[in-house]
Amino acid sequence: MTTDTATTGPDLALPLEAADIMSIIPHRYPFLLVDRVVELEPGKRVVGIKQVTANEPQFTGHFPGRPIMPGVLMVEALAQTAGVCVMSLPAYHGKLGLFAGIDDCRFRRLVVPGDTLRLEVVIEKLRGMFGRARATATVEGEVAVEATLSIIIPRDQEMGGGPTDA
Repeated sequence: MTTDTATTGPDLALPLEAADIMSIIPHRYPFLLVDRVVELEPGKRVVGIKQVTANEPQFTGHFPGRPIMPGVLMVEALAQTAGVCVMSLPAYHGKLGLFAGIDDCRFRRLVVPGDTLRLEVVIEKLRGMFGRARATATVEGEVAVEATLSIIIPRDQEMGGGPTDA
C-alpha cells in the first residue's frame, strides 16, 4: 500500500494508486477505469481520478479522427469508484458489486483524451446486499455526467467467482 499522512482506515493510506485499487475491486486493464483515489470515507464518500489518454482502446473506434470517451465508460468509472468506497468496508471486502440500476443519468459535456475526470460518489444508502449512490464526474469543475447508481452485492459472491443468490 502507499503511504501518506491521510489515512482512510487501518490498512488504507491516501492516495490509493492502481495497485491499491486492484486490491479492493476486481477490475483490471484495460477495464480498470479509476487511476487514483484521493479522498475516501469507506462506505460514505469517495473521490477518484481518471486520466483520459489517447492510447486507450475505445478511442480507435469511438471515433476515428474525433476521439470521445463513451458515456457508458464514464458511468462505469463512477461505478468502479463507488465500488472502492463500499468494498473498502471490512464487511464487503473481497465481495463483488454489480449494477442493479442507473437512474437520472445525464451527460452534460464531451470528454476527450487529455481530460482529467474527477469522479465523486456519495453513498446514499447501504444496507445488506443493496446500495444506492449519487455520482458525478467533472472535468475542470464542469459536470460531464451525473447519475444515481444502484448496486447489489450478492451474498456469498466473492471477487473470484462462486454461486450467486441475486
